[in-house]
Amino acid sequence: MEDEKPSCFGDLDQVFPVSDDGLRHSPEKCMACDLKTPCLRAAISGENQVVVEGEKVDRAYESGRMSFLARWSRKKALHNRRMKK
Repeated sequence: MEDEKPSCFGDLDQVFPVSDDGLRHSPEKCMACDLKTPCLRAAISGENQVVVEGEKVDRAYESGRMSFLARWSRKKALHNRRMKK
């Protein structure tokens, strides 16, 4: 039964939720879990990877570290990646 994973395994909204400051943080209960690293990797892969990368692009644009055209280009690439899957 060592291969059993908790029901929250890989669930982005449970293991890496957006907090009040607008950033994603792992809850304290996840920090004590032995499956923390593979769980977080599973949570930010696949379809969720596009969501997380989109959030990073938006934060970079809002902070002034990315121009409008760079943001548009990255968002378009993320949208195309989402549509291919």
